[in-house]
Order: sequence, then C-alpha cells, then structure tokens
Amino acid sequence: MTDNASIRIGKHQIGPDHEPYIIAEMSGNHDGSLDKALDIVRMAAEQGAHAIKLQTYKPDTITIQSDSPDFRLSEGHELWGGRTLWDLYEEAHTPWEWHEPIFALAKELGITAFSSPFDPTAIDLLESLDVPAYKIASSEIVDLPLIRLAASKGKPIIISTGMASVREIANAVEAARSTGNEQIVVLACTANYPADPSESNLRGIPVMRDAFSTLIGYSDHTMGIGAAITAVALGACVVEKHVTLSREEGGVDSAFSSEPEELRMLVEQTRIGWQCLGQARIGARQQEKEGLRFRRSLYVVEDVSAGDPVTAHNVRSIRPANGLPPEEFERVEGRTFTADTPKGTALSWDLI
Repeated sequence: MTDNASIRIGKHQIGPDHEPYIIAEMSGNHDGSLDKALDIVRMAAEQGAHAIKLQTYKPDTITIQSDSPDFRLSEGHELWGGRTLWDLYEEAHTPWEWHEPIFALAKELGITAFSSPFDPTAIDLLESLDVPAYKIASSEIVDLPLIRLAASKGKPIIISTGMASVREIANAVEAARSTGNEQIVVLACTANYPADPSESNLRGIPVMRDAFSTLIGYSDHTMGIGAAITAVALGACVVEKHVTLSREEGGVDSAFSSEPEELRMLVEQTRIGWQCLGQARIGARQQEKEGLRFRRSLYVVEDVSAGDPVTAHNVRSIRPANGLPPEEFERVEGRTFTADTPKGTALSWDLI
C-alpha cells in the first residue's frame, strides 16, 4: 500500500493524507438503557467524533451459560474479576432491536455508525442495516471464517490486534484479502482494560504498516489522550476510544472510557498532531519567508569615511539579513572602506 492510499467509510476518507478518523466505541456503556445509548450517540457527534461503534452480539452468540472455571474471569481481574462470561455479556450487550434507532439517530446527526459482529447472525443483522464498515474485535482475530464473511461484503474491515502474534495478524489480513477486499485497517492494540501507557509499544505501528501493507490505526485503552496523539505521530490513521457520558455513573467499560470533554480533546489534539507531521522535508517553509529577512548579517554600525579600516566596532553581525554572512567578518576585518558609508548600511563587497 502506498503512503497516499486511502479508503472511505461513509463520507470520510481515511489515510495518511487525511485527518485521523476517530471512532467512539459505545460498548456496554449504555448500561442497559436505550435512552442512554442514544445520548452517547449525541455526545459523540457533538464532540466531533467521525463514527460511533457498537458491538453486535447476544450472550448466546458469544459464549454459553456455564459456571465452569473455563467460562469465568480470573478473580484478580481489575474490572470484572470472578464474573462469568455469560453474566458479563448479558450486562454489556446491545439489544439487536436497538441497532436501528441508534443507526437512524447517527445518520440524522451526521456521524457514521457501524459495529463489531461476533458471529454470522450479527453480520446478517448489520447487512440489513446497510452498515458502511465492519470492525473485528481483538479476541475474534483468530476466527478466520468470521473475518472472511465480513470482508466478503466488500466494505472496509478494521481488525484489532490485541494479544495477537505477527502470524495471527498476517492470517487475519490474508483471510480478508482472500475475498478480494483490500480495504483493510489494522489497529495496534493492548487488550488490557485499562492499559498502562508503558504497555502500548507504539513503535510497532510503522513496523506493522510495512509488514502488512495496510493502513494502520490504534485502539486505545489507556487513560487520557497522550497515547493516541503519539500513535498518530507514528502513522496511525484511525483512533478508536471507548466513550461514556460519565465514569462516575458506571457502565461495564466506563472505568477506562473517555468522557465528553476528553473525547473533544482527543479529536482536536490528534488532528493537530496529524497536521504537525507535514512532509518529509527539511528547509524553510513558505510561512517562514518573512523570518528569513531578519536573520543576522554584517552591517556598518557606525558612520565611516573612505579609507577607514573595518573593525569590530564599526561592522557587526546584527539583524536583518541584507549584508554579507557573519562568517565573512574574518575576511573583511582590516580592509578599508572605499567610500563614506553611513551607519545602518548593509556591508557588501563593493564597500571595501
């Protein structure tokens, strides 16, 4: 993939030549309330996010109801210790009948809505709602049939890579490409909730770009916006961030989610970070043209007469930049002036 390659999701182009595409992940932060889910859509749109993303599953499409240790999170888990997968997903899932009103509101507000499917029935639902893209969650990166099915719909597919090895990422990308779909974004990700910034390893972003020849983004589970800005500086074209109306109000993922003002800052500061990248060139910018006039150069700083010698008292390096370069002083010192010269005259070879 060339540096200027891009894909389109909804009305937005995504790629190195476009501002970072910010995805606000609702996840289970609706806390079981459709009204709250709709308020999260409104908030994401108001704060400038480009997309709102859901997760499309039912408890029985992602796991089974079992108290076996296999189906229970470790007691030491920071957020969900000891809970069964069924109970967690029962709380966190977005009811399928909510998808249509959520997507309709997003369309009305001008923010793109799409989702992460977790099984083929979810893809069927999302196809019926004409979603413009699919997101594969980190844990599903090994479900190659699911990736092939999503990619076969011919829409951009975003693949999160938390926990994945290079081989697993390569297999997932190949699964998507096997359908003829080249609209692929691979997200760097640390699947820890919340993730410590030191776990981010963002220097892997350009490595991933070169290894997989796809657009690269970042699924950010750290607190704050520093990691996301760094990711953009290293080449991320997409940033995904969990969002909530208020961490204090709770919600299954609220502890590591961004509140409205933080989302607004994320949108603004990643855009600024991207703007700062500019071009891979060194030299004066057009905007610095006026500044070039006021570099230092050699000027006559006292009135002198013809025949006077050039000294450190009557010629100095000062601003502006119309005279000889400062380094020429050693060559002109001791020479004599050829004409009476007033203070403030730029030194030139014809004056000595």
